Amino acid sequence: MSSVVATAAPVIRRRAIPPAVLVAMGWIGLILAIALLAEMLRPYGITQMDLKARLRPPVLFGGVWAHPLGTDELGRDVLSRLMVSIRMSVTIAFGATIIAAVLGTTLGFIAAHFRGWVEQIVLMLIDFQASMPFLIIALAVLAFFGNSLPLFIGLMGLYGWERYARMARGLAVSANAQGYAAAVRQLGARPGRIYLRHILPNIAATLIVAATLSFPEVVLLESGLSFLGLGVQPPMTSLGNMVGYGREYLTRAPWILLTPSFVIVTTTLSVSLVGDWLRDRLDPTLG
Repeated sequence: MSSVVATAAPVIRRRAIPPAVLVAMGWIGLILAIALLAEMLRPYGITQMDLKARLRPPVLFGGVWAHPLGTDELGRDVLSRLMVSIRMSVTIAFGATIIAAVLGTTLGFIAAHFRGWVEQIVLMLIDFQASMPFLIIALAVLAFFGNSLPLFIGLMGLYGWERYARMARGLAVSANAQGYAAAVRQLGARPGRIYLRHILPNIAATLIVAATLSFPEVVLLESGLSFLGLGVQPPMTSLGNMVGYGREYLTRAPWILLTPSFVIVTTTLSVSLVGDWLRDRLDPTLG
């Protein structure tokens, strides 16, 4: 009996979630809750100004509880703007990640199904996307076409799709060589049913892990473009937008910049930790 317990104990320890991952999951849950309930939780409007209360420090540095994270140069509540900024940045990151995953997976399946010259065209597009600096492309598109939220989300959705395409193509080619896909095909199933009902569920775990690893990159890219003034435009606000405005007051009111910067760093780190943990759990070669 004792030997059974002794052999089972390492298994339990190996399957336990590390404390760092638990903290990261808690932070991600908090960020998602704020993003969903921002309009209900924010104490002030994001454009509500109070010039008498401008540049008030956070409550921990001598401020008042009416503005727990302080105010900016126009007397706007930093906490309220932070909540709305989190919702905007999370919306953009989720939308862009979903677009990239759907586009890349679709092209990967097309390449795996048709092979030949269709596959070569998809591979050429993948190589072109991987070789071009996406930030330069984004700057050119936003400068030429202007900026709107749908255009910005669609542009962010073009980032990283080649990763999903490579993975989907390779996994679909492997699945087509296995027995279950060939058996369903011999039963007369259409290609769409084979890829969506049989192949996609078997490779979904790998694609989900890839999405968790690319999500932080989209957050950082959006923050960088907004910091440069080419992302989210006023009166809307995002985390990168707040950092861009706060850099002019770094010496006098550092909380304007440091608060959204802390959220950006902590969120990207948390998603990366969870993504690495999922990869280790779902990858059979690492078991």
